[in-house]
Amino acid sequence: MNTRSLYRGGPQVSEVGFGAWAIGGSWGELDDEESMAALETAVRSGVTFFDTADVYGDGHSERLVGQLAAEHDIVVATKMGRRADLDPANWTRRQFLSWLDRSRRNLDVDTIDLVQLHCLGDRIYDMPAVWDALRTLRDDGVVRAFGVSVETVDEAMAALEVDDLATIQIIANLFRMKPVDTVFPAAQEAGVGIIVRVPLASGLLTGKFTAESTFAEDDHRNFNREGEAFDVGETFAGVPFDVGLEAVERLRPLVPDHATMAQFALRWILDHDAVSAVIPGARTQAQARGNAAASALERLPRAVHRTAREVYDDLVRPHVHDRW
Repeated sequence: MNTRSLYRGGPQVSEVGFGAWAIGGSWGELDDEESMAALETAVRSGVTFFDTADVYGDGHSERLVGQLAAEHDIVVATKMGRRADLDPANWTRRQFLSWLDRSRRNLDVDTIDLVQLHCLGDRIYDMPAVWDALRTLRDDGVVRAFGVSVETVDEAMAALEVDDLATIQIIANLFRMKPVDTVFPAAQEAGVGIIVRVPLASGLLTGKFTAESTFAEDDHRNFNREGEAFDVGETFAGVPFDVGLEAVERLRPLVPDHATMAQFALRWILDHDAVSAVIPGARTQAQARGNAAASALERLPRAVHRTAREVYDDLVRPHVHDRW
């Protein structure tokens, strides 16, 4: 497993991390024993960076990751801000500390390695008090560093104007290439880490789905197809399911020998040096092992990157590029 700096001056972490949304909820039936086995397998495969949030299963994901952290030397990031209405009145040091105290209990730690504001929109970037509060919490030892999770490129670019910001978490994948052209180079120059979420487009980029695939009632790939519960860009990266299936078939011939479609998709992200870590989810041991193995793949040829861009431009760009 290769490692990268999480942010300038920050810890070295595995370039393939573990996104813990799926073990918290909104992805169908949960099995904690299987989830813990997946987490342990990830560690055995060299994964040292784990990303969760206080709203994933209302803290359930944090508690599982906390069990792992009690046994292993790992770096843990969580998120806060969506336990209440997206109202600036909630974005105070006092409220942040309340949320973080709960997360510290869930994770069973005194200091959280990284906290990220959880997709709070663009208003926060015009609120100096928000960032002063986070700096105070860092200086007080509640967190070691702070960052943001964003929905759009414009939010990410605004975040780069914030002093002391450590990381930006953003959706980027073979179906969401806009950040590669804009956010990645700017963040790299600023020394801000990039954490890539939804790297497999909610499973579309595993290549395992068909037009007949169905999802459980409590799976966001069923109930959030049109953005009914939260931003539709978090589900299949905002790409219509049928379009995604067509694009996958166009991409399939590019997959290297002895690699899976998912590993190819992760390798494409890792080929961008601005990325600190990519955080695919895993609910089984096999998924955890397969994700980690993407780090060992050789960089993709330039011709593969060019063809992947052509597929994006032809099929996907009209649905996502101007929206996020």
